[in-house]
Amino acid sequence: MSLFEYLSVFLSVIMGLGVTHILAGLSKTIHYRRTLKLFWVHTLWAINILIYIVIIWWGMFWWSKQVDWSFFEFLLLLLYAIALFLAASLLFPWELPKDFDFEVHFTQTRVWFFAVIFFAWCLDIPETVLKAEEGVRALPQIYLVLIATQLSLAAVAICCSNLSFHRFYAVFWPVFTVGYLSLTTLAVIAS
Repeated sequence: MSLFEYLSVFLSVIMGLGVTHILAGLSKTIHYRRTLKLFWVHTLWAINILIYIVIIWWGMFWWSKQVDWSFFEFLLLLLYAIALFLAASLLFPWELPKDFDFEVHFTQTRVWFFAVIFFAWCLDIPETVLKAEEGVRALPQIYLVLIATQLSLAAVAICCSNLSFHRFYAVFWPVFTVGYLSLTTLAVIAS
């Protein structure tokens, strides 16, 4: 077993717990759909975070080319995985009451949720730069557009309680993020 394989198991478990929490929350939402007060923005953010976790897990494969690891590099990836898990866990309470109101929950956890998203994007900067410095992956030319947009919108989401903005952001996020993916080498990592 290589060092990357050893380290990636732990990271995959943490991100897998986030995926599991989202899927369990969505499953409970389907089961209790007649009594829950659904909010499509919340549901879309659950899907967005699922996409985010999968994209980051996919992109971590580039690190398999890395032979020597420092604790800082591992800690950076560990914090990233933890941030994504926290984002996932903030979307659904651990015990979902049958009369749960997702719009109230979204507005009550909004600041924490988007602060975690903001933190995750902050972690993406040194992670992406390290990949480039280590020769693992070239820095995409449009990365600055991605990171500036993601950080700006997450910061606005922390400060802004306007539901029209949050409706826009919930729809814009996957379109923009998947669009970025299709324009960079992240779409194909095995080559």
